[in-house]
Amino acid sequence: MSEYRAPLRDMRFAMDEILDYPSHYASLPNGEESSPEMVDAIMDEAAKFAESVIAPLNSVGDEEGCQWNDGKVTTPTGFKDAYQQFVDNGWGGLLQKPEWGGQGLPISLNSIVYEMLSTANHAWSMYASLSWGAISTIEAHASEALQQLYIPNMVAGAWSGTMCLTEANSGSDLGLLKTKASPNEDGTYSISGSKIFISSGDHDFTENIIHIVLARLPDAPEGVRGISLFVVPKVQVNADGSLGEGNNVSCGSIEHKMGINGNATCVINFDGAKGHLIAQPHKGLRAMFTFINESRLGVAQQGHAHIEGSYQTAVAYSRDRLQMRAPVPQNPEKPADPIIVHADVRRMLFAQKVFAEGGRLLNYYCAQLVDIVHANQDAAVVENAETQLALLIPVAKGFLTEASLEATSNGIQVLGGHGYISEWGQEQHYRDARITAIYEGTNGIQGLDLLGRKMLGSGGKVMVPFMQEVLGFCQANSTSVYAQATEKAFNNWVALVGKLGAMAAKDPNEVNAAAYDHLMFAGYTVLAYFWAKSAVVAEQALADGSNETEFYQAKIETARFYFARILPRTDSLAAVMASGSGNLMDLSAEAF
Repeated sequence: MSEYRAPLRDMRFAMDEILDYPSHYASLPNGEESSPEMVDAIMDEAAKFAESVIAPLNSVGDEEGCQWNDGKVTTPTGFKDAYQQFVDNGWGGLLQKPEWGGQGLPISLNSIVYEMLSTANHAWSMYASLSWGAISTIEAHASEALQQLYIPNMVAGAWSGTMCLTEANSGSDLGLLKTKASPNEDGTYSISGSKIFISSGDHDFTENIIHIVLARLPDAPEGVRGISLFVVPKVQVNADGSLGEGNNVSCGSIEHKMGINGNATCVINFDGAKGHLIAQPHKGLRAMFTFINESRLGVAQQGHAHIEGSYQTAVAYSRDRLQMRAPVPQNPEKPADPIIVHADVRRMLFAQKVFAEGGRLLNYYCAQLVDIVHANQDAAVVENAETQLALLIPVAKGFLTEASLEATSNGIQVLGGHGYISEWGQEQHYRDARITAIYEGTNGIQGLDLLGRKMLGSGGKVMVPFMQEVLGFCQANSTSVYAQATEKAFNNWVALVGKLGAMAAKDPNEVNAAAYDHLMFAGYTVLAYFWAKSAVVAEQALADGSNETEFYQAKIETARFYFARILPRTDSLAAVMASGSGNLMDLSAEAF
């Protein structure tokens, strides 16, 4: 059995030594509230909560699951109590504005806390994170009156939130959704329809659940241009903020799933439930992207969380497990050597390590950009950050969740038969991670968004701000072999996009055929930048006489592994994309 330990040293390396979070926080409004001392204290306390309160519930949630009886959902043993501790200690209001009862701290700091929560217990952490997205959506698009009615109790943790998009007939193709919204004389709307796969859709944590719902008005045009957005509480809320009667919102069932069993994935039925329109009529999908974009970054963190969790277990096991002799025996006084000395085991551990530590940097960099978008007053700086996020959100979500499947599979393999049984938790990491490649738009859709809409749709302009960041680093460190390799990798990416654009101009199937492989190509290339930065900083730290020799040497050796054994995967991906769409599309559907 393994235990989660928040990797605070590596987290602080990413924050302080690579991304300069202290200067970043000082530049934000109320930056004095995010002093290094305050940030350290928050991280230390978050680590204690994640390690001691919710990590022990991870296997409990998986084994017990949620229970549905007579329309009511009961969460696993200990989940509700842990949520109350979370609320009592103020964690739910970390990033929320003080006027709503929150602490007003940076969004990125909340993201770092969420990494710990998600790694400790993915299923439990979703109850909190979905509320954050619902609050953001209401705050961004609802009237002042609706904000005052809903947000304070959501920030306080008395109420929670969800997002209700998917229907049986419309998964990622939201233009097909059928939920209806009929206007009432009092300015509200009657919402009727059923939503499926609603995470945290019903539970016993809070006295009310606030659903953010996509539905169609009677005069709605067809397709995505006819979707509106509504806030629909499970229990009606009176004008003074007190709870009224039930709102014809019910949980019809919960799904029996492959993983994240501790989170209730619900069918939610709206039978003439009273709701309020937020945002403009027929503009609901655009407004919902407030929720969706934040959720995609949250899913990137979930994927990364399973990489980290599986890696911790694999390393601990491989140091203790004695099996066979190494070519150069390491433990002659014992009957066998620990498996960590075997090259093939190290191949798998290194692959986990590069994705865990490199993925952390990518997520933290994106979180910094989100801070800038929300808080910076310079329009040009905000536009730069928004453009970088447009590029990096599908990369972070798509690439890191795919990497999580490889990493958690490696985690099982390192443990062998012990990885396949439930005792060590490795097979749970694999099962829980699998949904992340589907959440918030499958990774095929992330690939289409990145290549078709972003890269080719902008004529490559979406790459410019991030490319300037990367090439500036490479030029400033031109003697580093890692910077040189990174510059070459990014130039190869630019050339590849140009080639794909020329192919797509002749055959529209080329974008779809190349989208997934291009997404992975982009992910490997982006991570090269962060590993190059890590190596340069580590080399300088050693040159400056740091006494953390082992930590910094490990960074250099891990970067060496990445550039020698992981980044070359882009060569095969480029060859696959160059082969064209014919080998996918020429066979008739009937012949499959």
